[in-house]
Amino acid sequence: MASITVKDSAGKDAGNLDLDEAMFGVQPNVPLMHQVVTAQLAARRSGTQSTKTRAEVRGGGKKPFKQKGTGNARQGSSRSPHMSGGGVAHGPKPRKYDQKTPKKMIKLALSSALSDRAADGKIVVVDSWTFEAPKTKDAKKLLSALGIEGKALVVVDIDDTNTIKSFLNLPEVQLIEARELNAYDVLCSDYVVFSHATLPGAGEVIEKKAPAKKTPSKKAVAKKAAVKKAAPEKKAAPAKKAAAKKAAPKKAAAKSADKDTES
Repeated sequence: MASITVKDSAGKDAGNLDLDEAMFGVQPNVPLMHQVVTAQLAARRSGTQSTKTRAEVRGGGKKPFKQKGTGNARQGSSRSPHMSGGGVAHGPKPRKYDQKTPKKMIKLALSSALSDRAADGKIVVVDSWTFEAPKTKDAKKLLSALGIEGKALVVVDIDDTNTIKSFLNLPEVQLIEARELNAYDVLCSDYVVFSHATLPGAGEVIEKKAPAKKTPSKKAVAKKAAVKKAAPEKKAAPAKKAAAKKAAPKKAAAKSADKDTES
């Protein structure tokens, strides 16, 4: 499983994080990405282009000149496709360019694009965005501290308005919501910047700390407790024996006194 260093808002190391193998550790499938990106760009087309046929062009109802005697080729209408101002033959009409793409293909194309960027070291994970107010200057400083040059795709949360407004005026930065992340936008950018909250399949951040002392296991604690409980019972047995020994002479003296009184 690939591991990545998490950065804080100052660009310093904040720990390590294991990336999801299903999203960042896949062998990139180039033909699949091409097919999905082509379908995505085709779906963006509005498909509103339209041309007029000879039936839709205004005019042309009258025969332009007589059939014979002019020396020209016979014509029935001035709006024929080969005439100037005539209709268009086999021209484009409004239609849809959508292509049906299975969801599994779309997901695999996204994971292929993310894996390609991860293999090149172009995935950046920030612990959290700490913009107290919308400031483009602070956003630019953060990008320089992270070492990001070129086009950057910043994945943000829809409710994080300060972060969105801070990056919004930077021309080299494209903002996108985590739920709208797609292969085309990933491939169009040089870096992909996530926060820990928007990272797909994010786990816990392993912070760099000094080695901690070994804590005793539950079995060891239970054994110690049992020993402590048993220790007072063992001490109580000799105490009972000593009390019995002290009481024995008293009983013997009492018996001798009884015999004397009887005699």
